[in-house]
Amino acid sequence: MNSSRALWLCYGGMVCVAIGVNLPPVYLTTFSAAFGGLGEEELGRIPAVMFAGLVAGILLSGPLADRFGARPFAAGGLGFTAMGLGLLALARTYEMLLVAAAVMGFGAGVLDMILSPIVSAICASRRASALNLLHAFYCIGAVGAVVAASAGLYLGVPWRWVTAGVGLVPGILMLGFVRVWLPPLVHPDRARQGLRFLLIRPRFHAAMLAIALAGATEAGMAQWLPAYSERVLGYSKAAGGMALAGFSLAMVVGRMTASRGLGRISAHMLVVAAGMACAGFYLVGGWAPLAPVGLTGCVLVGLGCSVLWPTTLGITADRMPQGGATMFALMGAAGNTGCLVVPWVEGVIAEQWNLRAAMLAGTCCPLLLVLVVSAIWLVDRDVIPPQPVRRPSWPDSA
Repeated sequence: MNSSRALWLCYGGMVCVAIGVNLPPVYLTTFSAAFGGLGEEELGRIPAVMFAGLVAGILLSGPLADRFGARPFAAGGLGFTAMGLGLLALARTYEMLLVAAAVMGFGAGVLDMILSPIVSAICASRRASALNLLHAFYCIGAVGAVVAASAGLYLGVPWRWVTAGVGLVPGILMLGFVRVWLPPLVHPDRARQGLRFLLIRPRFHAAMLAIALAGATEAGMAQWLPAYSERVLGYSKAAGGMALAGFSLAMVVGRMTASRGLGRISAHMLVVAAGMACAGFYLVGGWAPLAPVGLTGCVLVGLGCSVLWPTTLGITADRMPQGGATMFALMGAAGNTGCLVVPWVEGVIAEQWNLRAAMLAGTCCPLLLVLVVSAIWLVDRDVIPPQPVRRPSWPDSA
């Protein structure tokens, strides 16, 4: 069926988002040596610029996708991601490195914006579960990118070759989106809940704050884990990359489990429990005197934070099912703003004190998330859950 093909292309697109986001962290210390001895703040600026491009891609393309459909944005996002990886492979100065990170982030942002509403439209009766499965492929892509980069470091393959090689993946997938059937992003028989409707709802503001904290919790650990394991815990560069792969594998386990188990547990309860677990793992990673224990705590943050982003998206999409790409764009922009700010702030803290202090500061994000989602839960439990929109009459092909 064409809907199945569309889902699998979306899964591949999410793999490409992960490549763009997770390849640079493995090479942070390599970039420092290759571009003249970069400081902690300069290294922290690389993921910050990447996530700035990601947020820009989300905000610029979201409202347009509701008007022009999903296809040009899915294909375009893959094209920009491939271009950014190519520029990264060719970069010869720190400034060019930042430009490549911005272009790569822009493409990943367009993809991140469009893939979730496509899957939400196809799987309208089980959004939270379907979005957890979609975002599990982000983790699978992260594992693939990190393993490729770490293997390159171990085998002595130049980082430019690895970057150029993985850049072929989004280029190939871009061709797949040219002909596949994609659904309308909102139900054609119901009024769309547009930008004005969303921005006047305090419930939506709370949802954006929650996903910003979810993104901050994930990126605050993921973007600095290889450098932290090397500079604080004393592991090699390759081992630091494999730690990030372990982090992503833990996220795969968490999201796959949630995609099957959300029918038996409240989505709100899942986010609260996972946020509390993240805070505990952050403390273990930052305080543990033994390097293996500290590294285990850091990796397990991936298990705790795995469900935060997609489940928060699913909760919000169920409450506002006609929000379309605009709603997902605003949510994605909020989440990636958290991803932008926190790694940079941790770089500033590391420059002023040390990386261990930066890791401990990251504990604030999941704790605040628990408070926000608990408040949302109190509001939502007094609201009759909306009935899912079923689409048996929609065509399987364009």
